[in-house]
Amino acid sequence: MNAAPTIGDPARAAMLGALGVAALYTLPDLRTACTGRPRSPAMPPQPSHDFDFLHGRWIVHNRRLRERLVGCTEWEAFDAVQVCRPILGGFGNEDELVTDAFGEHRFIGMTIRLFDPQAREWSIYWVDNRSVQLQPPVRGRFDGGVGTFHGRDAHLGTPVLARFIWTVLSADRARWEQAFSTDGGRSWETNWTMDFERSGT
Repeated sequence: MNAAPTIGDPARAAMLGALGVAALYTLPDLRTACTGRPRSPAMPPQPSHDFDFLHGRWIVHNRRLRERLVGCTEWEAFDAVQVCRPILGGFGNEDELVTDAFGEHRFIGMTIRLFDPQAREWSIYWVDNRSVQLQPPVRGRFDGGVGTFHGRDAHLGTPVLARFIWTVLSADRARWEQAFSTDGGRSWETNWTMDFERSGT
């Protein structure tokens, strides 16, 4: 069997016109040519599995204050369906929450969660089909099965500090709650809770 042509062989050089330079170099050739020695690929960033529990279909039991930041104690309750799926190879997820509780026009809310592997924290964004505006994110991480996330926002023109708390209760149950603070986090008013039950349909 004849030996394979080397880069400097006349036979290999004659092939340049027909194939082009790139076709004659293997990946090890290029690594060696650029650095003088073989180079190992850099370790890719690693995704987080914090929100893996949320993937799938859920029935969501909502309780929401009728008015916020005015001392209201009256809550409204409604159910919704949510479906969550991973995106970006595990570096994020997205879900849609759908309910018919607000009249003939179906309410659809969407959450986008993105994981920063350098900071090791999540950014969580919300948008719905009423405002169709991406809300400012909250950021944070999980510790011991509880995720706490904070961000700056506004409610009816009043600046607030928003807080999300995610609690993983089991493989089939979870809880989310939202609270606002107008005093920089010294006191909080919880204004929305969601209790998740996994749906098999």
